[in-house]
Amino acid sequence: MSEKIERIKCLIIGSGPAGYTAAIYAARADMKPVMYTGMEPGGQLTTTTEVDNFPGYPEGIDGPTMMLQLQSQAERFGTEVRMGMVTSVEFSEQHGGIHKAVVDNETTIEAETVIISTGATAKYLGLPSEQRLRGGGVSACAVCDGFFYKGQEVAIVGGGDTAAEEGTYLANICKKVTMLVRKGEMRASKAMQHRVENTPNLEVKYFTEIDEVLGEQVVEGIRMVNNQTGEKEEIEVTGLFIAIGHKPNTDIFKGQLDMDDTGYIITKGKSTKTNKPGVFASGDVQDKEYRQAVTAAGTGCMAALDAERYLASVESKEEVEA
Repeated sequence: MSEKIERIKCLIIGSGPAGYTAAIYAARADMKPVMYTGMEPGGQLTTTTEVDNFPGYPEGIDGPTMMLQLQSQAERFGTEVRMGMVTSVEFSEQHGGIHKAVVDNETTIEAETVIISTGATAKYLGLPSEQRLRGGGVSACAVCDGFFYKGQEVAIVGGGDTAAEEGTYLANICKKVTMLVRKGEMRASKAMQHRVENTPNLEVKYFTEIDEVLGEQVVEGIRMVNNQTGEKEEIEVTGLFIAIGHKPNTDIFKGQLDMDDTGYIITKGKSTKTNKPGVFASGDVQDKEYRQAVTAAGTGCMAALDAERYLASVESKEEVEA
């Protein structure tokens, strides 16, 4: 452990749209933010080839380029972006208390405010062919990427509310959607199941799993297997959407921050405030409903404003006590 401890005003953990937007606002408020990028600098958008639904890009933009632009903008206002991963934290219970974070198990940072924007990681099936074709037709976000498959035939994997919602969304723009459900019934709510059943171009295959994603550079089809009979079947599709859930990247905060039963950080009301004073959460780490780059950016802005107001309240309290 390093002996030297650095004290800063604002620590931002994570570097997706939420983190960079928080950094832009915090830097402009003279909070001199320091950001640690984590293991995936730029977040989930770095695995997206085309971003067509973020305002201000009429021709669209690829995810990695967009993240580099956000980084440059944050740095222009004075954000210090550092490569590294926060491996443990110790949050103060006191208003005006100092929070501690350890980076890469060796460097200790003390911060007056912390903005958490570590995001959530989409769950994938783990097939080599699936991983090879991520960005080439395999996606974990139908709302993000469905537009590119307009009028085409696609498949979606999953049996919960998210899969049902994304499946019906795809059915509105695609020629046909094949939904693969591992068990003999869907986990989705009855209302969502009825919506699936009443969608004519959405076919549900129960007891069915992916055996192989077909295609070299892009998805050309899938080979399915019935997990009851072992029978295999191939169909032609141009897109495969995985909708089996997300895992919020919150392991290092467990036991210190309030979370729901799936690990998403709970924030107070319409704010980004957590149960610890001076600690704020933004983006997919606290949002399991929308999970869009633009909504993540919006909560990043909110987190920086909440942090700025918190610091002002601490300073005014210190002035009164003085």
